[in-house]
Amino acid sequence: MHSTRPSVASTSQLPRVTVATGGVGVVSHAGSRLLADVAAVTGLSGGFSDVLAETRTRRAGHDPGRVLSDLAVLLAEGGEAISDLAVLRQQPQLFGAVASTPTAWRVLDSIGSARLAGLRTARAAARERAWLARAELGRHLPVMRAGGREWAGLVIDLDATLVTAHSEKEGAAATFKGGFGYHPLLAFLDNTNEALAGVLRAGNAGSNTTADHIEVSDLALAQIPDDIRYGTPILIRADGAGATKGWLQHLHVLRGNDNRTGLVTGLDVEFSVGFTMTAAVQDAIRALPKTAWVPAVQVDGSLREGADVAELTGLLPELTASGWPPGMRVLVRRERPHPGAQLTFTDVDGWRFQTFATSTAVGQLAQLEARHRAHARVEDRIRTGKDTGFGRFPSRMFAINAAWLELALAGIDLLAWTQTMLLDGDLAICEPKALRYRLLHTAARITRNGRRAVVKIAAGWPWARDLVAAFTRLALIPPPLRT
Repeated sequence: MHSTRPSVASTSQLPRVTVATGGVGVVSHAGSRLLADVAAVTGLSGGFSDVLAETRTRRAGHDPGRVLSDLAVLLAEGGEAISDLAVLRQQPQLFGAVASTPTAWRVLDSIGSARLAGLRTARAAARERAWLARAELGRHLPVMRAGGREWAGLVIDLDATLVTAHSEKEGAAATFKGGFGYHPLLAFLDNTNEALAGVLRAGNAGSNTTADHIEVSDLALAQIPDDIRYGTPILIRADGAGATKGWLQHLHVLRGNDNRTGLVTGLDVEFSVGFTMTAAVQDAIRALPKTAWVPAVQVDGSLREGADVAELTGLLPELTASGWPPGMRVLVRRERPHPGAQLTFTDVDGWRFQTFATSTAVGQLAQLEARHRAHARVEDRIRTGKDTGFGRFPSRMFAINAAWLELALAGIDLLAWTQTMLLDGDLAICEPKALRYRLLHTAARITRNGRRAVVKIAAGWPWARDLVAAFTRLALIPPPLRT
């Protein structure tokens, strides 16, 4: 008796290949040229060049602004070290002349505190042009969604993170978690995932340092184009580290409220920050009647099972007298800890409580709480940002690392502008890693058509049409005028 097995095509074996050198006109990062072109049309490269113009000693040498722009592109597409410029340098038919590693080091070394401020100004100018270009392409500024609704205006999230230094670096120090490195404070725009501002700090910098929060929030606000910064609602969110009287009073002063009319005469800035669970707050929670609690909602607006929200402001009458800004409200969410969770001294009667403060005067409590909880998205921005440049710093010198952080923020912006201006569907919202695999690291062949190079992407590549469409849209944006 013979057994027979059905004949099926084998899918476990790889196709047979022969590997040889000698390929002509082949490039491996065709999609990354999109980032370089975005840097050019937004004026980012030119702005960097203006800042570093006096450092250029030879006209035949590399433009230092272009060197910084190339570094920003490198970080955006996933490079980790200055030597990774070799990937761009070895594709001159796609990226032109790219500086050597020593040249890039010299350019970074030429950036002091004054030129670092100039780079920030150049980034702000490029952002204004990018936002104008997006509008001209018929695309609107994305809105922030939380609590099942859309919130008008801009939402800026501040948060700090620890970056390990694996060698002795200037300014690196022991961290509160027992590590060693830096503790940068960063600001991201939740609407678009842009990296508005960042300040490199020693590893032992405080989490709730008022001066640092003021500096970063001011730098972030300065990145918003003037015509949008004034008259547009701006919400600034932070976790409990932001609950300092000095910083919140600073944000209140930025509003410039008219004492007679209550109208905003400055920036329409509000805040939503974590609030410390003090003994007075615990007493206020215990004093809440059962009727004060309303069901909490998820970020998508659905009911958050087993969670409730209430307001404590009326039970904390001394807030303004003790130095908190006028009109500040304190809200609290309660829910049962998940099975196995350890209770802490801030947990009351078996409930886990989270408190936050906001200057928003009106709105349903559940939606205000969901809006604040959406601040957790900044953790994704930091996680992906560490893969886009600020997860490691290249130099022993603090000034070079501060400049590197600024270029990492510029690289994050290039990704955000590319997605919000030029891409659709999943590509417009996917994380940088997916964008690199699908689009930026696309291989192609370059041919010549007269004096123009033609980049030909494999016809079967699933995202080929998306990449062509992105370059087509980009061609509609006129280059910036240079004087």
